[in-house]
Amino acid sequence: MKNILEFLERTAAISPSKTAITDDNSSADFLSLMNDAGAIACSLKDAGPKSPVAVLMNRSIGCVKSMLAAVYAGCFYTVIDVSSPPARIRNILDTLKPRAVITDYTHLALAKELCRDEQIVLYEDAAGNEPDRDFLDGVRRDMIDTDPLYVLFTSGSSGDPKGVVVSHRSVISYVTWVTEEFGFDDRTRFGSQTPLYFSMSVTDLFSTLCCGGTYHMIPRVMFSFPAKLVGYLDEQRINTIYWVPSALAVAPAWDLFSQVKPRYLEKVLFAGEVMPTKHLNYWRRHLPDCMYANLFGPTETTDICSFYVIDRDFRDDEPLPIGRACDNCGLLMLTETGDEAHPGEEGELAVRGSFLADGYYMDEEKTDAAFPQNPLNAAYPERIYMTGDIVRLNDRGEYMYVSRKDQQIKRSGFRIEPGEIETAADALEGVGSSALIYHEGPQRLTLAYTGEGVPKTDMASWLRSRIPAYMMPDDIVKVSAMPLNANGKTDRKRLAKELAAELSATSDRR
Repeated sequence: MKNILEFLERTAAISPSKTAITDDNSSADFLSLMNDAGAIACSLKDAGPKSPVAVLMNRSIGCVKSMLAAVYAGCFYTVIDVSSPPARIRNILDTLKPRAVITDYTHLALAKELCRDEQIVLYEDAAGNEPDRDFLDGVRRDMIDTDPLYVLFTSGSSGDPKGVVVSHRSVISYVTWVTEEFGFDDRTRFGSQTPLYFSMSVTDLFSTLCCGGTYHMIPRVMFSFPAKLVGYLDEQRINTIYWVPSALAVAPAWDLFSQVKPRYLEKVLFAGEVMPTKHLNYWRRHLPDCMYANLFGPTETTDICSFYVIDRDFRDDEPLPIGRACDNCGLLMLTETGDEAHPGEEGELAVRGSFLADGYYMDEEKTDAAFPQNPLNAAYPERIYMTGDIVRLNDRGEYMYVSRKDQQIKRSGFRIEPGEIETAADALEGVGSSALIYHEGPQRLTLAYTGEGVPKTDMASWLRSRIPAYMMPDDIVKVSAMPLNANGKTDRKRLAKELAAELSATSDRR
């Protein structure tokens, strides 16, 4: 294989009329998914091969068809979070420089507001095209497996989102492994929670195209009504879920399973942040026949690089292993000097193999820093990815997550760089400095800032206009001065203690 479209075309030949995807309003079978994507692709003839195409749509069947259309046209896609502030979307577009933006009637006004030189392709019109077989066949002949498939933008420490470039080869390698490892097949019915601009969606979506299962996009509102969520899972006979732990936490928070339980669930996978063991234990007590697995890895490794299938009991206060390397994916544990960590020693997790992304879009400097030569290999070129995750091996030979090497945060499955939030806060006139603190236990973000004449309400409004909702601080605290360390830099540990004490006192007064 050299192209992910081969997954779809093979499945469409075997099961053309089988339901491939459902969303809030409709469904699509494999044949229509393939044909409509090919039709839309013909509106992208002027884009040119290996060009970026942005998709500005809500999570929907139309969004998936548009993603695949970009690939049929020989391009690569970036799905844009339509709920992000326009300034952030424009920032992404300025970096990506897409040749075309596919949007729908719902978001046409937004597209016109944001687009400058980009061609706007209206989904509803493009879907009515007659497929040009000569064009599509010619594009396919020239494509190879190292061509980019998508660029996914994550939070950036400098204040600008950074784009992770992932090739067909990486996704083919990953999907081949994950479908075999977890036994996904044509009876698999995914209940998908993750947005299409989030790397976890790669598992649900492309495994469906590969094995001929069904991909159900769970309406977001369901997670606010847990009993209805279980009803939806049963109505769709969903047997496999791959959610972030904060979504799984809905069940124990409401003691949901003492009232109603999903009847068809067989596999429960989770990733994106640390899974509280007490929440896992709740699921295991109430649904003991399910298979549970902890998946771990950054966007730069095509979703994950290690996994652990739960095979024993854990105390509520006992951390879960992140397990072992996925097949065809190598893990290294390196010290600060670039040597291999010894047993019992902590080290930074590094990854090698064909799962790896190609680097960061239009950013050679960041790519070289994060994807260096393997320091354990001086014989030939071999890039690895330095994850920034500190790990150790337990006495069973399983990797255990310890902490982050840098300040990066993972919350609700999203990767957050404090620098992006601080840069936005510092740009508000009158602000002297700012610092973002993450309280890991309650998973709360607190922004502290200095600035005469800048009330907290102004800061909150300013941030909402510049960063997506998942980055918004839970608490905004104005301080008279930032505590400094001996080097004259913000003493974040001391600030964290001071903020925790202040917020606790505020809570007590309430």
